[in-house]
Amino acid sequence: MTFLEIKNISMSFEENAVLHSINMSIQEGEFVSILGPSGSGKSTLFHLIGGIMTPDSGEIQLKTENITGKKGYISYMPQSASLFPWRTVLENVILAQELKGKKDIQKAKNMLRKAGLGAFEKAYPNVLSGGMKQRVSFIRALLSAENLLCLDEPFGALDEFTRLEMQKWLLSIWEEHKRTVLFITHNIDEALFLSDRIFILSNRPAHILTEITVPFNRPREENLWLEPSFLEWKKKIYFLLQNQEGTMK
Repeated sequence: MTFLEIKNISMSFEENAVLHSINMSIQEGEFVSILGPSGSGKSTLFHLIGGIMTPDSGEIQLKTENITGKKGYISYMPQSASLFPWRTVLENVILAQELKGKKDIQKAKNMLRKAGLGAFEKAYPNVLSGGMKQRVSFIRALLSAENLLCLDEPFGALDEFTRLEMQKWLLSIWEEHKRTVLFITHNIDEALFLSDRIFILSNRPAHILTEITVPFNRPREENLWLEPSFLEWKKKIYFLLQNQEGTMK
């Protein structure tokens, strides 16, 4: 059964068309990336899925339920970690659970320990590195009750080495929990390394240029980045985005 269905979604802001006839089907437990140029409407699509906005036309279904314009169905991780500076690491992690009235302190502590943050549960965000803050933010999202995780360029502000470490860590956590993930990025390497499938968006008004089933086996290792097949796929996607022609083989 399809987990998330995005049907003919279009969205404009006044006279500016942002999304045009977007269609996606996401299966339960998939890791799917949405790749496109900066400003192509990727974050707008997340706002629509999360119910913060209502599309001009189209429908969004989660497990066959129409959730168009409805909030509370997804877990969202923004580009910045967005931690509350007056709350400890543990208090930040359990925030989503707290709002639902169902705290599981022990589970939160266990996940912090697995993330290498066990010694920081009583610390405040100002003492954490960028990568550590992103781990806290992701654990907070993972501990929420919603099964759909929407990650909006969560590693974009990190340096290359930290970013790679975070990508490997994210895959290890995802492979353990198998939550359904939608991941926004404009980084081709990142999309190929992380994803089962990739939807590639055009410039505005964004439509889907093509959908790619990533051919690499799991688990993914960092040496994949240097393999000829990986570099070949990177070139194909790069030229597709440059030329905006749509579809490729």
